Amino acid sequence: YDLLGRNSVNSEANIKNINIKDKVVLVTGAGGTIGSELCRQVLKLKPKILVLFELSEAALYIINKDLLKLEKDINILPILGSITNKKRFDETLKRYGVNTIYHAAAYKHVPMVEFNYFEGINNNIFGTLNCAQAAIKNGVETFVLISTDKAVRPTSVMGVTKRFSELILQSLADNQLVTKFKIVRFGNVLGSSGSVFPLFEEQIKDGGPVTVTHPNMTRYFMTKSEAVDLVIQAGSMGKSGEVFVLDMGEPLKILDLAKKMIHLSGLKIKKDKSSLGDIEIKFTGLRPGEKLYEELLIGSNTSPTLNSKILSASEDMISWDDLQKVLDDLKYSIDNFDQSHLRNLLIKSCLLYTSDAADE
Repeated sequence: YDLLGRNSVNSEANIKNINIKDKVVLVTGAGGTIGSELCRQVLKLKPKILVLFELSEAALYIINKDLLKLEKDINILPILGSITNKKRFDETLKRYGVNTIYHAAAYKHVPMVEFNYFEGINNNIFGTLNCAQAAIKNGVETFVLISTDKAVRPTSVMGVTKRFSELILQSLADNQLVTKFKIVRFGNVLGSSGSVFPLFEEQIKDGGPVTVTHPNMTRYFMTKSEAVDLVIQAGSMGKSGEVFVLDMGEPLKILDLAKKMIHLSGLKIKKDKSSLGDIEIKFTGLRPGEKLYEELLIGSNTSPTLNSKILSASEDMISWDDLQKVLDDLKYSIDNFDQSHLRNLLIKSCLLYTSDAADE
């Protein structure tokens, strides 16, 4: 917490049991940074069965091995599969009688999704749609989506796909009473794959330079343990279709984070290659789709919850009929590999459905 400049958040243990204790819990993206931490914290709350759903065989092997060391008495099931395979996911829910889903599976790296936007859309939007519809079909009680601050007024394909994931759950929540859908939105997680923390660590270890995209770039940060703790609590609150936003404190300047990590490593910053010091900081410029700063709210209306670190956001939604038309158009463009139409559709959708324009 030296890097964040604040204390850890409080955990409300009595809330956390509601969707987990003695229930069959499934985590998608179980081998990822958030997914694996979800699995560890869920296991401590004594589910009846914990189902690990993961696309990567290597990641699934690692998290399964780690969890078996922690708990011998709870049945842990490692399921290899993709959320884009609706039949596979549907069959998994049916076979094991899943009660609760934590949906952490997503392509999340902004530049990578920007370059591979067909797969990003297919996985993040239609994969989420598959999981949500399968949940309703199989009587899943609670479905919690892990979302991101990049879904707010997005400038990247990844951000647009995550906002669409939110819209899908909001619309489905309004059309059925079987499954309670919850959305939890938060910012960056320290130490997650592809984040600046491990990158800076590696660059400092190699003697620099430490690369910062822009001197004024800021981001919200939280540790993975406290983020997941709050996700589990938020998933037990409120009504179906609700958007919860985690209070992540004040945003940090990435430049300040780089400087602090260099100092905590016992090293000194040098102004340029010829000056005294140990590590140089080099500015590289914004990458495609990146913002200088992120936001957690689309509108300005929030309500308190049982935990002061979790806010309920009041945001408008789109009717399922209207959303279905856009999804059909997106699917057609993907199936026909129509890059031009898909790009134009994303731009139009971003303006109409992922910003304040949707509230007007």
